[in-house]
Order: sequence, then C-alpha cells, then structure tokens
Amino acid sequence: MDLFSMFFLAVGLAMDSFSVSITRGMILKCNLKYAFIIALFFGVFQALMPVAGWLAGEQLAVLVKLWAPWIAFILLLIIGGKMVYEGLSHAEEDEICQIFSIKDILILSIATSIDAFAVGVSFAFLNTPILLPILIIGLVTFALSFIGVYIGKRVGHLFEGKIEVLGGVILIGIGLKILLENLV
Repeated sequence: MDLFSMFFLAVGLAMDSFSVSITRGMILKCNLKYAFIIALFFGVFQALMPVAGWLAGEQLAVLVKLWAPWIAFILLLIIGGKMVYEGLSHAEEDEICQIFSIKDILILSIATSIDAFAVGVSFAFLNTPILLPILIIGLVTFALSFIGVYIGKRVGHLFEGKIEVLGGVILIGIGLKILLENLV
C-alpha cells in the first residue's frame, strides 16, 4: 500500500473521531488542554485497533465484522443518550469541567475505532507491514480530533444550552449510521 492510499485510509478512519471531537468541543466548558487529551485517546485507539486486528487475523474477522457495528452503535447510543439526558436536566457544571470524563472519552475512543480493527485484519490478509500505516492512522486521527475539538469549542457557544443535547443526538446518529451502513 502506498503512502497516498495510507493517508486517505487514515482520513476515512478518522472521520468518526473528528465528528465526535466536534461534539465534545461544542460542550467543553474548560480550556483546550482537554483537546489534546481527547485527540491523544482517539489517535492512540485508532492506531492500536489495526494492530489488534492484524494480530487477530482471520480468526476473529467474521466475528468482528458481524458484531462491530452493533458494539459501536450501543456505545455511541449510551454516551449520546447520557449527553441528551444531561442537556435536558440542566445540571449545573462546575469550574473543573464536569463534562470531561476519561471514562466517556475511553468509550468513545473504542466506539470510533472498531472499524480500524477490521482494517487491521485486512492488513494481515494482504501481508501489509503494520508500522507505517498505524503511525499514519494515529497521527491523522490525532490531528483531526484536535482540530475537531477546537472547531466545536469555537462554534459551541452559538448554541449554548442546547449544545449538549445536539451533541448527544449527533453521537446517536453516528452510531446509527455505522449500524445501517454495515447491515446492508
């Protein structure tokens, strides 16, 4: 696989993380140092999942292909539902950025990187060396996720109180999109 193809594969894999990063940035009420943490989680998981898929190879390919869309949908539904609930409950946020939860970011990182596992399986089938692709995937995802949080932070104030509900609905929509794309 050439560098050009690897780059566009990485961009394609990073789109879910980019979208989720925008929604997190929209509701982020604290400074942008958290953008780095979110981007790091997304980048690392997008880089590690192809390695796991590459190592698993053929044994788990059928199982992952069957269940991955459902797993991603359920995880995004849970996080999105939680955001909608919190947005509708009008809970007060304190100054230390309650909305930022490592547990939530971890779940979102897993949910948005499940498709990268399948890519890793395909790398194993194609006998593709794994190091360069995972570096590119991780770096592209990191960069796009950081930019996504920044974009969300800049436009989030336009929607104020409704932004967390919108972010939750967007996450649920992304999960539904992943599910529907893989059912047909």
